[in-house]
Amino acid sequence: MSYLFPNYQRKELELIKGAKNTLTDRSGKKYLDFTSGIGVMNLGYNDPELNQVLQNQASLLWHTPNLYENLLQEQTAEQLANNKEYVSYFCNSGAEANEAAIKLARKATGRSKIITFTNSFHGRTYGAMSATGQAGIHAGFEPLVPDFVYLPFNELEPLKAEINQQTAAVMLELIQGEGGVVPAQASWVQSVQALCHEFGALLIIDEIQTGIGRTGTFYAYEQYQIEPDIFTLAKGLGNGIPVGAMLGKTNLAEFFGPGSHGSTFGGNKLAMSVASHVVTRINQPDFLQSVQTKGAQLYSGLTKIAEKHQHIMTVRGKGLMFGIELADQNTLKQVLDQLESEGLLALKAGQTVLRLLPPLTITKEEIDQGLSIIDKVFNNLAS
Repeated sequence: MSYLFPNYQRKELELIKGAKNTLTDRSGKKYLDFTSGIGVMNLGYNDPELNQVLQNQASLLWHTPNLYENLLQEQTAEQLANNKEYVSYFCNSGAEANEAAIKLARKATGRSKIITFTNSFHGRTYGAMSATGQAGIHAGFEPLVPDFVYLPFNELEPLKAEINQQTAAVMLELIQGEGGVVPAQASWVQSVQALCHEFGALLIIDEIQTGIGRTGTFYAYEQYQIEPDIFTLAKGLGNGIPVGAMLGKTNLAEFFGPGSHGSTFGGNKLAMSVASHVVTRINQPDFLQSVQTKGAQLYSGLTKIAEKHQHIMTVRGKGLMFGIELADQNTLKQVLDQLESEGLLALKAGQTVLRLLPPLTITKEEIDQGLSIIDKVFNNLAS
């Protein structure tokens, strides 16, 4: 028997060590990682600099409560503001960051209605789950937190009909990750922001999967010519150390005064030391340009493979975040199993999408290696 709840559908595979962009299982088999631990390990595995940062802080102090000053929090918050007028709240995960965003939006506006979008994913805690526009994730947990409304993604008219003076916020992902790697259209996002301004609602951007360089800019919102009122981060921020952040415009700071929200472990010194170093490494023009260059290489290779195989419907994404829409669920399962057998780890998104999230440190040679494995698997499928 297992002493664990069966809430995860686990593969019969245990990964026991990693180096750079490769993982090794208990049998000694090596895998090229195109998952980044679901968008977490942006700087790869067993990075000497990150290991040293963590060891240095661990030898000093792991944790202090948020009753005292924390200069590491101040330093990391300044880095995340990225020369804009934002303040940070630190927590432990993306779901916690979104919970904080929901609370801040409702408190700051004095309103309760929050509009999100079909096939969105914002987490599994009650508020974040209620914001998630997927009935399958809601099933068995009703009643949900009230006053969430779900509208079609990338469609403007339904939003125009729904947004009003009772709307606290509109909350969205710029690329729906769990929902199938579906990018938002720039003109739509800009119109959403304009409607928020018109009705006094706040715009919340969930950057938990797209942030920290994943799409080729430090934040994905930079590619949309917008500036959200609130945005949330996690995943790649700590490169495997649990850490999340909710950032809000400085004019919202007064609504999160003492006692309004908190976290025992949020912003602990271990997490902050690592997060600060991750941001320093990734938020560099040359590094971000390399993500764009490698993303273009991966996209080009995937589109060439797609042209040859009828099982592939489309390829979409930005930076190093791609989805390959397949014909059906059975095809996706076969492809994932065969990729693993060939030594490449990948993910699913939605019901029929093969999701690729390689570390941002992936090399051009490793991209070619991954493309060769993907091509081989689809060739085998065709035959």
